[in-house]
Amino acid sequence: MTSVALITVAEKIIGKLLANHRNGKSLSAGDQFLSNRPSPIRLIILAAILILFFYGPQMRTLLTGSMADAFLQVTVFVAATLALVFWVENKFSFSLGEVMRENLRWQPAIASALGALPGCGGAIIVVTQFTRGYASFGAFIAVLVATMGDAAFLLIARDPVSFLIVLSVSLICGTLTGMIVDKIHGADFLAVDVATQNNDANKQLQKQIPPSGFSMHKLKFVHLLWIAMVTIGLIAGILLAFLIDVDSLLGPLGGYSPSRWFGFTGALLSISLWALSKRPINSIGADSAASDPLILRVIKDTNFVTGWVVVAFLLFELAVTLGGFEIGDLFKGWMMVTPLIAILVGFIPGCGPQIVVTSLYLTGAIPFSAQLANSIANDGDALFPALALAPRAALLATIYSAVPAVIIGYGWMFLIGG
Repeated sequence: MTSVALITVAEKIIGKLLANHRNGKSLSAGDQFLSNRPSPIRLIILAAILILFFYGPQMRTLLTGSMADAFLQVTVFVAATLALVFWVENKFSFSLGEVMRENLRWQPAIASALGALPGCGGAIIVVTQFTRGYASFGAFIAVLVATMGDAAFLLIARDPVSFLIVLSVSLICGTLTGMIVDKIHGADFLAVDVATQNNDANKQLQKQIPPSGFSMHKLKFVHLLWIAMVTIGLIAGILLAFLIDVDSLLGPLGGYSPSRWFGFTGALLSISLWALSKRPINSIGADSAASDPLILRVIKDTNFVTGWVVVAFLLFELAVTLGGFEIGDLFKGWMMVTPLIAILVGFIPGCGPQIVVTSLYLTGAIPFSAQLANSIANDGDALFPALALAPRAALLATIYSAVPAVIIGYGWMFLIGG
């Protein structure tokens, strides 16, 4: 988790430099250059991916597999969820962020409902609202407790009764935990200041930046390609989530692993757009601004999530491949500690480890109490943007989510059994 947080230090330094000018002062030439160019950190990540691709066959296989998983398991679902939410906002002329800010008491319930949606799209929306200052820390906790990530699809396909139990418990637990946290810490705990996002000083600063650099507004053909790939990828992602072999449906072409190469290409396109585009001076949260067209908002925010998810997927796969790390080996011990181990695994960002835990439960290797504890403790892919944008809040939220996970996991084990 620390690596994802550290990798954004340069971007935060640039943000602090610009923050000094948000009281109507002029931007220096250096600040104009920094604010109007692609992030050096993102360019380094893109370059590293290209280097790994040509490094050798083994590394290429690991890279393409990780990026394909990121695109087909995360990107397409995040894009679909964001598109739905942004469309509803535009259609009915309201802002989800404003609704949450005006209904502080019910924020944890709203956040839990979004987090309980299969996949990570709903959770990422709440995380984005928190980093933009619209959601409370309690709502942030609530969505992380309620979300099960992509492991939900596996449980729906193989054991829908267990999924309904996990869903019900997570919804209630997330809502109550969020409300308690807001009651203890208050609505402004770790809050992001949004007062300067759209003020006159910021608008004046934006005008000072010359129209140079890479602009996403001019890439209509690339946007259409991105939309087409995400649409096809969403269909493939749904089939894969329900354990359907997509490659086998393509007949003779299946032997060439078309889904892996398609997913890799989609992820590379997303990361390239993310790395090469310039970030607006007044951006808080992900890369989009409320004034952007709907499609552009979806593309920018989805690519932002994809970038950090790919980084985390690669780090995890390298640990597994080079370090010989196997999650299943952690559970080969005393049954009483399995819920605790499941909680510790839940601390690992991403859905990969959580899918492994769910697979172990479905094969009978671990009890339901461990599955339930992991579902509450894990934050899915929503933790990646949180670590990049608000690392302190993300780390604290991860620790807080362990409290209900321990209570529910061991409570189920002792009171109900298994």
